[in-house]
Amino acid sequence: QKCLLPCTALSVVKILEQCPGCYDANKPVGRKLEGKVITVINRSEIVGRPLAAMLANDGAIVYSVDINSIYKFTGGRLHPCPEETPESCVRKSSVIVTGVPTKAYRLPTEWIQPNSTVVNVASFKNVDEDALLQIPGVVYVPMVGKVTVAMLERNLMRLYEQFHAPGAVVHHNLLVEKGEIIANRLNWYTAGVVTALFVLELIRTLKKT
Repeated sequence: QKCLLPCTALSVVKILEQCPGCYDANKPVGRKLEGKVITVINRSEIVGRPLAAMLANDGAIVYSVDINSIYKFTGGRLHPCPEETPESCVRKSSVIVTGVPTKAYRLPTEWIQPNSTVVNVASFKNVDEDALLQIPGVVYVPMVGKVTVAMLERNLMRLYEQFHAPGAVVHHNLLVEKGEIIANRLNWYTAGVVTALFVLELIRTLKKT
């Protein structure tokens, strides 16, 4: 069975796959980010932490920066880095992902190297866009919301195909035989995804009006 991945973290991966100089399509799976250093600022349970793990699984060295600690994800392991600072991590990175949920935070643009890729995941702009775009060769992604919605729909379709489509009836029955609790949780999860998708679409419609 195919697994479900956190929507926002997955959207960042899909965006980076399309950004020049990030993923190397000529390398095998698990090594397409080999040689890249990435900094993810914010280690939340639903975005920062899974994103760092996913990027490390693709071969990158990932620095996970939070309020009071820095960790390095590499080779399937998590290493504390008390000697590192946010500045030292960003300066050695070719990809920086910001996800700080506060208007007051700004990533100093003087830390960012030429030809870097910067992805803003937060609802607030974590970087001065005008100053950032003065840096030669920088690729800036100011928001990931629309791709996140697409990944939510992807997860919804995957749930349907695996547990509700006509060809999945036999497997679903096996799950029920092994334990109705599992099937019930999947049904609740599916309902939650549909509800979230409806709310997002409603909010988007209201904003347009």
